[in-house]
Amino acid sequence: MAPLIALASLFVACMVVGQLGFSFFADWTVCLRFALAGMFLLTASAHWGKRRAELVRMVPPVLGNAGIWVTLTGMLEIVGAVGLLVPATVHWAAIGLGLLLVALFPANVHAARSGGTLDGKPVMGVLPRGLLQVLFLACTMAVAVGA
Repeated sequence: MAPLIALASLFVACMVVGQLGFSFFADWTVCLRFALAGMFLLTASAHWGKRRAELVRMVPPVLGNAGIWVTLTGMLEIVGAVGLLVPATVHWAAIGLGLLLVALFPANVHAARSGGTLDGKPVMGVLPRGLLQVLFLACTMAVAVGA
């Protein structure tokens, strides 16, 4: 839920800043880029923090070395977030992050079905988690198309 809250609050804050006269933030796609960047930086932070062990358990066993996958996906989230902030790379960063969301979906399903936790609390079920992924994917694709 924290990624959704981060995305929504950063988007609204950016739009407010745009309305206050900062013309750079007057375009909703720019605001969405910054909000997605903040959201992905937030989610990436979990890959090395206290939630790391829980993320490692989310990786489907068939993929093997879960720790490497968690590190790699965290790094990709950071690179993608930075890419969203650089005008020359926005399009490709958004596409890359969209593909990452699709690639990570099996881990989300595995976590929901196997009783995974985040912060010691059960993760969302498959349906709400899937709907959230669709929303995040729609946002990344909106940025890719609008860039």
